[in-house]
Amino acid sequence: MIRMKKIAVLAVAASLLAIAGYYAYRKQAAASPEQRYKTHALDKGDVTQTVSANGTLNPVTLVSVGTQVSGTVKKLHVDFNDQVKAGQILAELDDSLYSAQVRQSDASVASALAALQLARANEARLKPLYQQEYVSRQELDQVVQARESAEAQARLARAQNDRDRANLGYSVIRSPVSGVVVDRQIDVGQTVAASFQTPTLFKIAQDLTQMQIYTTFAEADIGNIRVDQPVRFSVDAFPNRSFRGKVKQIRLNPTTLQNVVTYNVVVAVENPEQILLPGMTAYVSIAVAQKKDVLLVPNAALRFKPASSEKGGEKANGEGARPGAGAQGPGGEKRERRRDAGSGTVYVLDGYQIKPISIGTGITDARFTEVAGGDLKAGDKVVTGENITTAESASSSTFRLRMF
Repeated sequence: MIRMKKIAVLAVAASLLAIAGYYAYRKQAAASPEQRYKTHALDKGDVTQTVSANGTLNPVTLVSVGTQVSGTVKKLHVDFNDQVKAGQILAELDDSLYSAQVRQSDASVASALAALQLARANEARLKPLYQQEYVSRQELDQVVQARESAEAQARLARAQNDRDRANLGYSVIRSPVSGVVVDRQIDVGQTVAASFQTPTLFKIAQDLTQMQIYTTFAEADIGNIRVDQPVRFSVDAFPNRSFRGKVKQIRLNPTTLQNVVTYNVVVAVENPEQILLPGMTAYVSIAVAQKKDVLLVPNAALRFKPASSEKGGEKANGEGARPGAGAQGPGGEKRERRRDAGSGTVYVLDGYQIKPISIGTGITDARFTEVAGGDLKAGDKVVTGENITTAESASSSTFRLRMF
């Protein structure tokens, strides 16, 4: 019996010690909120708001060189990265068929000229005879018609000859501009067919010292972009280097994909070192607003919500429920009020507690947001998060208390 009493006394004592330890922990946590929360002292500084997108580098003028005739590639005179001049030979097609057509049309021209010469001679002989009334008017009209027909046949033969010679000339592929060969899509022995559309044989960049970035921006950002606006961008080939450009054109042709509307923006880029190559991915950033010497709040403070504010409006340690959270709509469905644009809520230390403060917000970057209104001032400490170690200790302490 005495042993049972001792066990009961020890159990009660252990419970009392656990409760006392729990309340001591709560008192210590309440007495030192700096240890529970991560804070940031507000200060003034500069902030720049940017809009970003990805794009592709391309030459300003990229000429696709094709052919108007079909044939087999006989010779290649240039390759990738070769510098070419306007009129320079790039490739030659097998011209056997076109040479034969030219010889045939040459013979047709010679035959037409011979027929024309005979018709003119007949007309010249018949005119004096008609004047002397040895032949009728009908016979004279017939030789005149024969001469005109021979002239027409001669013109037709010459036109066909010009066409065949042009096709023969097209079998030699020449560069239309001066530049750099950036793409070659044919090889020796390959058959090129130009029956329905002109095939692309080469691509020539006219000037690689001037480049363009083709990128797209969402309609929410396009209103802040203007022509001649400065642009900064980077490429994976030079991750530690930043390049500059300017907005050249905002194309008025929107693209809608999954209800998202985007607009094409062309950025002009100077490339005097020619280190920026066609096809590179550019990470474009355009500064659309800038403020100097303004009060800044960390974006993490605007995102922070106390854990107790997510429990249906319950309060712990004096922490208020999140504004607009937990409101009940028709039919008992939970709805959350959308935060107004240009406003936000931060939490500041107030003695042993934290309290929410509503502020007006201005422009923002990836780290800080301008404080455009509210009761905050430089030096105030805003909460940016909870100390994970302290939070885990609190959870562990609560768990041990429930075990008894």
